[in-house]
Amino acid sequence: MSDTRRSGGFTLIEIMAVVLIIGLLSTLVGLAIFPQIDKARVSTTRTQLNMLDSALEAYRMDNANFPTTEQGLIALVNPPPEARNAQPGGYLRERRVPEDPWGHPFHYEFPGSHNTHAYDLWSDGADGEPGGEGVKADIGNWVEDSQAQAG
Repeated sequence: MSDTRRSGGFTLIEIMAVVLIIGLLSTLVGLAIFPQIDKARVSTTRTQLNMLDSALEAYRMDNANFPTTEQGLIALVNPPPEARNAQPGGYLRERRVPEDPWGHPFHYEFPGSHNTHAYDLWSDGADGEPGGEGVKADIGNWVEDSQAQAG
């Protein structure tokens, strides 16, 4: 007499079908989420630029001028000796110059090439290289939000 009892488990085909369905769903969710992550990083970069703009303006009000290109953004943390009226603790709460959301340093130039009466402050975007398009484009204090959103 043969024993035709079947155990209550799943077959290999059933398990593979479930894994395939989960993989497809993960891909669809990932494709929907990743562009949002890029938009969030660009938005965070703009917020950081605004924060650095405020700190640079406070530095200028105390010292009658912006830091030189050579002094750079580190002057907001460790004011140079010639900045006699600088805040003793610097101008950034965290006591360090932040990096952009992609881990690259912000760039600073005074006087600026784009803002000739003030300074240029920018991030090179996702690729960390000058220029680029989309999420790889430079994000600077000379670009209006309406221009940036169009690109």
